[in-house]
Amino acid sequence: MSELLRIEDLCVSAEDKELLHGVSLTVGSGETHVLMGHNGAGKSTLGCTIMGSPEYKITSGRILFDGEDITHETADKRAKRGIFLSFQNPVEIPGVTLSEFLRNALEQLTGKRTKLWEFKKQLGAAMEALDMDKSYADRELNVGFSGGEKKKAEILQLLILKPKLAILDETDSGLDVDAVKTVSKGIDEYRKSTGGTLLIITHNAAILEALSVEKTHILSDGRNARDGDGQLAFDVLKNGFTEVLP
Repeated sequence: MSELLRIEDLCVSAEDKELLHGVSLTVGSGETHVLMGHNGAGKSTLGCTIMGSPEYKITSGRILFDGEDITHETADKRAKRGIFLSFQNPVEIPGVTLSEFLRNALEQLTGKRTKLWEFKKQLGAAMEALDMDKSYADRELNVGFSGGEKKKAEILQLLILKPKLAILDETDSGLDVDAVKTVSKGIDEYRKSTGGTLLIITHNAAILEALSVEKTHILSDGRNARDGDGQLAFDVLKNGFTEVLP
């Protein structure tokens, strides 16, 4: 399996406070990795930094994606390379429908005009896979959506945009059992249809059950605490961090 993402000795600060201290990890193309740790361990900081959020400043180390150094690239350039980040709390965008947002994002990503009938066919199939009411396509993005509906809308973006790397930051947070199953189904569909790569930040075993997890990374206080295989994630969920950390 070829290497897709490499993080080397990454140190990251925000508002003059260092949040990541020499974090390193490698993710192969087509693999599913899980990122875990206590609240405040640096998981979301790492995800946002990989995406290129201007809120975080890289003070040392580097990020390689598809063999190229993207350490100082902007978020839009990283998105065009095929990096996708879902958020814990998706934002509302009044005045822009879900359909308009997705079609524009797809055209920005590919640099090509998308035929409306082709897009609608693709969108309809993706919404059906997520058991999502198709009327949501004409609603303003996330406006008035429940927490579960917002998370479904993000997975819908994943199915339409087909990124090389999807970073899912607690996509299962606040979802009931049925919603978690639906989101898991969408993530599995993304893997099967694209062969894409996943970096999943989660505290929930349910979202992992349908996936083949290659590696688990645990952060503690902004540092690498332990790396292991997929079973390590389930050991954490069963026994807690105290039992698995040295």
